[in-house]
Formats: sequence, C-alpha cells, structure tokens
Amino acid sequence: MTSSGSCDLPRRATRPVWIGSVQVGGGAPVVVQSMTKTPTADVAATLAQIEELAAEGCEIVRVAVPDREAAGALKEIKRRSPLPVVADIHFDHRLALAALEAGVDGLRLNPGNIGGKERVKAVVRAARERGVPIRIGVNAASLEKSLLSKHGGVTPEALVESALGHIRLLEDMDFTAIKVSVKSSSVPIMLAAYRLLATRVDYPFHIGVTEAGPLRTGSIRSAVGIGALLAEGLGDTVRVSLTAHPKHEVRVAFEILKALGLRRRGVELVSCPTCARCTVDLEPIAAEVEGRLEGLEVPLRVAVMGCAVNGPGEAREADVGVAVAAGSGVIFRRGRVVRRVPGHAILEELLQEIDRIREEQA
Repeated sequence: MTSSGSCDLPRRATRPVWIGSVQVGGGAPVVVQSMTKTPTADVAATLAQIEELAAEGCEIVRVAVPDREAAGALKEIKRRSPLPVVADIHFDHRLALAALEAGVDGLRLNPGNIGGKERVKAVVRAARERGVPIRIGVNAASLEKSLLSKHGGVTPEALVESALGHIRLLEDMDFTAIKVSVKSSSVPIMLAAYRLLATRVDYPFHIGVTEAGPLRTGSIRSAVGIGALLAEGLGDTVRVSLTAHPKHEVRVAFEILKALGLRRRGVELVSCPTCARCTVDLEPIAAEVEGRLEGLEVPLRVAVMGCAVNGPGEAREADVGVAVAAGSGVIFRRGRVVRRVPGHAILEELLQEIDRIREEQA
C-alpha cells in the first residue's frame, strides 16, 4: 500500500524529438537535463562531471561551446559520454557546424545571433543531414533590441514573438525537429511566456527559470516556476539553473518531478515539522535518514513522523515509515505494522527495514 501523492496531471500534446536515444515530448516522461560547468576544452574534467551527472540520474547533458578549442573537444566528449550531448552555441555558426561534425546529439541555438539567414541555413542543412534537433533558446537577458523597443522591455509577449520568429525561420527551411524555451529569471514573466507560446505551437518545451540563483534560493524559485508549469501540463524537459555544482540541479529537478508524481527516482522523504505534540527530537533523526539514503536509486517513499495525530497515517501510507510517540516507535511497511521499537533504536530499525526492501528488489 503506497501513496506518492500523485494524480493524473494534464500533459500538453507535443510532437516528439529525439536527443540521441532519449525521447523528448510526444508523451514521453519529463526528461531531466543539466549543463557542465567545466571548461569544455578540458575533456577529462568535463567527462568527469558528466559521469557525476549520470550517476545522479541526469538524462541529457549540455556543454557550452564558446570557441574553437571547445568545439575541438566535442568529438572525444561525445565518444566517451554516457549521456546524449547537446552543444550550446552562440554568435559563430562555424562552431555549430563543428559540433555537428563531432557528432553531438542536439544543438541549442538562438538563430538570431549566429550571423544571418544564410549561415542559419548552413547549420540547419547540416543538422537535417545528421538527424540532429535544434532547441530554439530564447532568453530574457538576450532579447533582440527591436523587440525590447517594440514591447517596452522584457515581456512575455516579446519572448514569444522572438521564439515564433525563430521557429518560422527554421520552418521556412523545412526543419521541424525543434524544441523551444522562453526563459526568464522572473518567474511571472517565464510562466506567462510559456503559457502564451503553448497556444501557438505544439513543439516540445524545455523549461526552467534561468539564472535562478544559489542553491537554496535558486531551488525555491525553480520549484515555483517549473512546478507551476508542470502542474499545468507544460514542459517536456527541465533544467534547474543553479549557481552550484550541477549535481544539485539534477537532484532538485527530480524532487520537483517527484512532488508532482511525474517521476519516481530515489527516496521521497516525508517528515513531521514537529510541534508540542512531538515527544522525541525528530530533526536529527530525519536529517540522518536523508543523509544515509542520499544517492539511493530505488524509488521509495519514507515517512519519519513524531506526531500521534498525523504520524501513523503518513507512516502507514509510505513504503516504509516510523511513527514515534511516548518514547517509542512503530515501524510500518506498506500499510502494516512490522514491529514496535524503543526510542534509542528508531533510526537503525527504520534503516534496516529499508535495507530489507532494497535486498528484495535487487
């Protein structure tokens, strides 16, 4: 007996694109991606970070390609990467051509800043020949000056007009292997832009709050923005943009998806906020459980509760849980009481029960 808090959320119908072996859109599960923060030209460091991201469950990795040295590293990175690789290109269409020649699985472009229509055509022609999709990445911080003037600054309408112009440019070249993003560091602007664009196109969306900030505040802003869109059925792949190691981006992304019941990976921890009804120091127990289970890939809902009012119910509904009262605890496993344990043994008994589930599922 389990309850993940999930329900049947709506999903916007989109056409699929493939980033290597990973489907984005077309009814596929929401895909988690991140971006390396090493110099791309440093092949060893970049691959090491990609390996770390893969271990966290990341499904697509993006690398910045700011110069020819970075472009020259792509072939080896692509050859050894455990994840599909997307090259992020700006200003120089030759870098996009070099990335395609190196075998990347996707491109992230702003077609308006790589040197005019003929150069865009050259990139699109090479992408079509290789079956490589392009993400049109519109960002509030780099909108065209003409649109900023027309709309009086950064607005949802300006972001969408920019995206639609780039989409038409690619469609006029008979290229439709497209993903789209209209990101802003302003959550309200970002939300309004995606909602507006969803009424105009059926291409899959890459969603995120750009430049969200450091780990704590950036995670909150990302959860609000990404979570709101996903709850409305908008979003086919996500990136949480944090000023932190990219492994945290992946972890936060999965927590957002788990909170909405859209993905299950690793432990979903439910714990009591504590109040005067709590008879045990629950905070260190919950923190220890979270720390000990970090990195566990088996999807489990674990409850650590210290309240006689809500504790038994939450523990009973979890895959495994403990309800603590009057100095002792009751271990639940999928709806039934397993055993009662003394207060000093609560943590170890709970972890032992989790280990038993892991062994059975192995």
